[in-house]
Amino acid sequence: MGLVYAEISLKNAWDITNARHKIITEPEIRQTTVTAIVDTGAATLVINQAICQRLGLEVVDIYNAELADGSAQTYDLTEPVQIQWKDRRTTCQAVVAPNANDVLLGAIPLEAMDLIVNPSKRELIGAHGDVIVYMLK
Repeated sequence: MGLVYAEISLKNAWDITNARHKIITEPEIRQTTVTAIVDTGAATLVINQAICQRLGLEVVDIYNAELADGSAQTYDLTEPVQIQWKDRRTTCQAVVAPNANDVLLGAIPLEAMDLIVNPSKRELIGAHGDVIVYMLK
């Protein structure tokens, strides 16, 4: 199939809340745009230490991961990050792989944004076309 990439925007979710409550201004929201590898084998969003610092994210927990080679690794887990792809967005915690060269966009945020991989075109598409489907509980 080959690699699938997606340009995504990442924002500090607490900054978004603070801007909404007028504690900070919109331009003060820490954010970045990156080209991520779409990785359905990864559980969630994976960023490196430089992006974690750029977004001002605090580490709030640890994440025990099983890597593709079967080995176990422990990583830091951040406070919430807002991920936006085109007109879709979701919020999740990010796993910090300190020396990672690439950002990975994993299965949980893909599902939350109702996205799937089109392997023949090597691109992300809406699972239900351009209609955004949000399931309420």
